[in-house]
Amino acid sequence: AYNIHVNGVLHCRVRYSQLLGLHEQLRKEYGANVVPAFPPKKIFTLTPAEIEQRREQLEKYMQAVRQDPTLGGSETFNSFLRKAQQETQQIPTEEVVLEVLLSNGQRVKVTILTSDQTEDVLEAVASKLDLPDDLVGYFSLFLVRETKDGAFSFVRKLQEFELPYVSVTSLHNPEFRIILRKSYWDSSYDDDVMEHRVGLNLLYAQTVSDIEHGWILVNKEQHRQLKSLQEKVSKKEFIRLAQTLKYYGYLKFDPCVTDFPEKGCHVVVSAGNNELNFQVRLPNEQLKEGSFKVTRMRCWRVTSSVPMSNGPSGSSPGKSEVKLELAFEYLMSKDRLQWVTITSPQAIMLSICLQSMVDELMVKKSGGSIRKMFRRRVNGALRRSDSQQAVKSPPLLVSETLWPWEGETSVTSKLTSVSLRGISHSSSANDVAAANDFHGNYAFEGIGDEDL
Repeated sequence: AYNIHVNGVLHCRVRYSQLLGLHEQLRKEYGANVVPAFPPKKIFTLTPAEIEQRREQLEKYMQAVRQDPTLGGSETFNSFLRKAQQETQQIPTEEVVLEVLLSNGQRVKVTILTSDQTEDVLEAVASKLDLPDDLVGYFSLFLVRETKDGAFSFVRKLQEFELPYVSVTSLHNPEFRIILRKSYWDSSYDDDVMEHRVGLNLLYAQTVSDIEHGWILVNKEQHRQLKSLQEKVSKKEFIRLAQTLKYYGYLKFDPCVTDFPEKGCHVVVSAGNNELNFQVRLPNEQLKEGSFKVTRMRCWRVTSSVPMSNGPSGSSPGKSEVKLELAFEYLMSKDRLQWVTITSPQAIMLSICLQSMVDELMVKKSGGSIRKMFRRRVNGALRRSDSQQAVKSPPLLVSETLWPWEGETSVTSKLTSVSLRGISHSSSANDVAAANDFHGNYAFEGIGDEDL
């Protein structure tokens, strides 16, 4: 059997024969010329070297399928991963009550099936709150970890290939929760959400929470004005004032380490307004702040490394600390590209944020809207609306890393080595050789001199 890790967590365990069955189903539906080549069957028992070679081939196959917009977004592929997740965690299909948090700590209990996918659970929460259908696409479910001070550390946005109930319960830790939060970056979309009472209440609760946790910066005078609006229950005016404040609509990450401007700097990263904001503490304790625009990132990648275990051969590699890094190549000036690395357990969530910012920019560029981006149900199946066709980038939020289950060893491995496209304009031979490691950035391609 092989373990499939998604976003750094064991998602499911599958056999070669099951993956072969998926391959044959995809070929039947989409044609042999669309589906990548599958590692061949072998007559004799595989040697350890052949097992490792097959693991690498299966990993490349799964990543190639995932990055293809047609195959990766297909119900066949996603339902395979959902079913395998449920079988691996041995959770039978039954009716359960799932608790979803709102930003203000309010708990929404929804009755769902353990086999309900992310969209089903999101729709159940929206229905319970009386959020209208055309606003559901402005919100998403996120897996978070509750910290001691009652704040939330964001792990990832729940995806279409997973079952939220199974994802959260299989972690066996009450600190992990599911939270409903807005999932767009451009604050001009707030107007759509505020048109409806429930949308306004959700946005208001999130804004109040972000201010309370220090995610949005407020001076004394602004604090006094906000307090006054809160007392009058002037929610729209409260949000309008908050929109003018620093870091409104940003997602703040836990303190971590960066190599910019020099190695070993402690940094607090925030994502929002189509940028990553850095608040850096230099080795000499000096504080500096700066932002990296997503449109000037040529590409990025997430990698993981597992330190070699020094313990006895029987010790569990699962206990080793996995180190996650997000690195992006940034256009510092007209002729200078530079790699910037962030070492953080939240590297995958950072990558998810970058990808969704790019997707949103591309949808706006093509004249689409968030409303239209939402998946519509057609004959029980989920379909993206036509406006989304302009966005060629698949949601690169999965990193299927397959490991041999028997005799597992600690190794260094790429975690999300999925390319968005070949980086054909790269001048470096190393970059071309390692093109599969990159999330290429469509938004970067439109950069002009005026952006510099």
